[in-house]
Amino acid sequence: MLLEPLRYDFFVRGLIAATLVGGLCGLVGVYIVLRRMSYIGHGLSHAVFGGAVTSYVMHLNFYVGAGLWGFVSALLIHALSRRRGIGADAAIGIITTASFAVGVALISRYRRFTRNFEASLFGNILGVTDQDLAVVVAVSTGAVVLIFFLYKSLLFTTFDPEVASVYGVPSGRVEALFALLLAATIIASMQVLGVTLIAAAIVIPAIVARLLTDSFSTMLWLSTLVGSLCGLVGIYLSYFLDISSGATIVLVSAGVFAVALGVTTFRGQSGGRAARRTIAAGRTRTTAGPFD
Repeated sequence: MLLEPLRYDFFVRGLIAATLVGGLCGLVGVYIVLRRMSYIGHGLSHAVFGGAVTSYVMHLNFYVGAGLWGFVSALLIHALSRRRGIGADAAIGIITTASFAVGVALISRYRRFTRNFEASLFGNILGVTDQDLAVVVAVSTGAVVLIFFLYKSLLFTTFDPEVASVYGVPSGRVEALFALLLAATIIASMQVLGVTLIAAAIVIPAIVARLLTDSFSTMLWLSTLVGSLCGLVGIYLSYFLDISSGATIVLVSAGVFAVALGVTTFRGQSGGRAARRTIAAGRTRTTAGPFD
């Protein structure tokens, strides 16, 4: 039964794309979660939607239009958030909502192509083409290479950006490159996950990894692994249940999070009981007489 869907080329392309997208989102999501920037994934995905609609209206290639729009939005958010008096959350809200509003306005003006954006909104395994798969592979490879060469700089700017600048780390350049990487991740993930669900796919695997480990390096590969497995399982379930691929992947991720939360909670309670028993035993030995 598990091998049956592999007879179809569209499913194989979707399976590979979903697995890679899940791993890509998990990898990038670690930095998003540790920087407490979960909102930017949600907001930037909506900003890219505006670029996707604009590229359609102007008869441009989807990845050219959405890519340029996403990169410019990411750089604008980065530039605004560094200005005094404008916080990161305010910059994200201004840029992303304005971009999404442009997409909605164009859809309401050109009503004839509204259905063409269902896949961009909610994800669609049937719509994954060879071009989509090539983009996912390219972005995933680029993300691994970028994080490999900027590992220490990204680590430093993630935990202490102000001190990083003092020690000679080009924080501004590193932050700009990371913003571009996030935009590329969202663009590559749109066809599989849809803009409404990308943020969850970025955040949940990283949160699961954070619950299971305190090591940063372990968190990186564990989040990538969780994201890939959720993408793989989610695509299979979406095929057999005949529901949206993006929604299924996110629901599988949410289920994994619930399990991880339950395990860590039980482990913490067990550890707490063991510690209390140890303390109580120590007090008993302390108060006991020499002949007891």
